[in-house]
Amino acid sequence: MIPTDQLTDPAVRAFVTAVNSNDPSAFRGTLTPDATMSDDGSDEDLDQWAEKEIFAANGRMEVESEADDGHSLIANFHNDTWGDMRTKWRFTVDGGQVARFDTGQA
Repeated sequence: MIPTDQLTDPAVRAFVTAVNSNDPSAFRGTLTPDATMSDDGSDEDLDQWAEKEIFAANGRMEVESEADDGHSLIANFHNDTWGDMRTKWRFTVDGGQVARFDTGQA
């Protein structure tokens, strides 16, 4: 596992830190105002998805590996709804914030 504070990209590092801290305000601060996302190939409402999959369900990420200058992660994601899942994450970063992320099972 890669410790969160050793992730390459500062915006991705802040995103993972906010998820693992279960901090919706910090999470929102890592995103551009018009950020978008998809889950398993389907675009989702980012705020509704984050509340359901991360904050209400105690979501946590343990990063296994990173690639593409830190913009692609393989992570073990756990939440109280689905349990443990091996997931992939792809981040588009703009101006030091996450403009889009795509996640799904790896």
